[in-house]
Amino acid sequence: MNNNLPNGKTTPRAALSGIGIESNGVLAERIRVAAGEQYVALQEVFNLAAVTGHFASRGPEPILAGFPDSGIEAMSLFEELSSVSPDSPVIVILERHSVNDAVRFIRNGAFECLGPGATACEISNALTGAFERIGERRIPVSDSGTEAWRKLLVGQSPAIERVAKIIRLVAPRRCTLLISGETGSGKEMVARAIHMAGDRSRRPMISVNCGALPENLIEAELFGHVKGAFTGATEHRAGRFEQAHGGTLFLDEIGDLPYDLQAKLLRVLQEREIQKLGGTGTIKVDVRVIAATNSNLLGRVQQGSFREDLYYRLNVVPVDLPSLRERAGDIPLLVNHFIRKVCAAEGLSGKSVTSRAMAHICAYSWPGNVRQLENVVEQSVVMNAFADSLDIFDFALPKSAQPEQVVPISFPGDRLPEKGMDFSQTLRQFERAILDQALTKTQGNKTLAACLLRLPRTTLINKLRALECG
Repeated sequence: MNNNLPNGKTTPRAALSGIGIESNGVLAERIRVAAGEQYVALQEVFNLAAVTGHFASRGPEPILAGFPDSGIEAMSLFEELSSVSPDSPVIVILERHSVNDAVRFIRNGAFECLGPGATACEISNALTGAFERIGERRIPVSDSGTEAWRKLLVGQSPAIERVAKIIRLVAPRRCTLLISGETGSGKEMVARAIHMAGDRSRRPMISVNCGALPENLIEAELFGHVKGAFTGATEHRAGRFEQAHGGTLFLDEIGDLPYDLQAKLLRVLQEREIQKLGGTGTIKVDVRVIAATNSNLLGRVQQGSFREDLYYRLNVVPVDLPSLRERAGDIPLLVNHFIRKVCAAEGLSGKSVTSRAMAHICAYSWPGNVRQLENVVEQSVVMNAFADSLDIFDFALPKSAQPEQVVPISFPGDRLPEKGMDFSQTLRQFERAILDQALTKTQGNKTLAACLLRLPRTTLINKLRALECG
């Protein structure tokens, strides 16, 4: 390993390079040059055994992993690599690369996924973010300003960071996206972030709620109509697709679109042209379509109420938006964000939240997600306009969102045995029993088990390792 870098600078830590890299070393050399310009030492390793040995004596650090393709073997190796050091951000670089490939790796936990054309600046920025993730800033940030669209996604949880990474990947493209998530989870906000992050931000974003429009008007609303097309059509009217030309069309609650209109929407997505209601000619449109749903569209396909071909046309890039209970760590950030927002809108002075009130808020499951939380915070601020601090009784938490029930788990013995017990061993056995139950319930899926136990995935993995060593 050679830690000598440009200008004679060295670093005490090394970003790993070479996991699965092709034997010609071209990718390794490009990574080394890009990172070396920013004074980051590199070490090449070519198998998992070498990686395991490396992290046995060092703490978490960024991993640069190059793969010749994005197939099953690459994904399997990536997952094994991630398990070796769960706290180390993995930056994947693919020799053959598509947006869907990148989204797939990021959804499976990659910190970043770059293509063969990744520039030195892009690799440098990815390394910057990775070092910041683990609290070690080793290379300079090329752009100190926060992306404007990122401010729309309030939160720092891994789940919301994965969404942000997908947005960065797809923003420059015209590809169609399908955002899935529970009611109130912020699907339209994600759509706005996608629109703002790309060149289409200079053009309008038009939103249509497919479930709110009468069935007999939705075709004219989407595609427009000509004069005399129906009773009351006294003039030509541009539809939402025309209005969004050059920009973005957001179709909310796409699952509620009438079945006969689904074929017409499919044709527009395929041909990129529309025909006005009552018209005979076609009009070319350049529109990025983002659809959203809170229902199981694939289930509707199986039931016959949603076209299968339209589903796959919309689901080019899937974005799964987490519910608020899946990113409970973001609740304090959201609460303070909404307080600032309401105070600014109402001309009120800023307010703080007591620690016990915040703990009480975080204990709720929030079935209405972010929208429900915002409404509760707004009510609290307005009803306590002259208070400097908001306490537990200032938040009118609805009965429908009761704190999650604490399930009692039997403890060995009703009371301490006369001869005492090994406290540490008893706690380990108790912890092991809980972890085993969670893993059994999720069929060994560590990510789902961590969600069940309200733990970060890395914490669960570390606990399992500690128990195995013990």
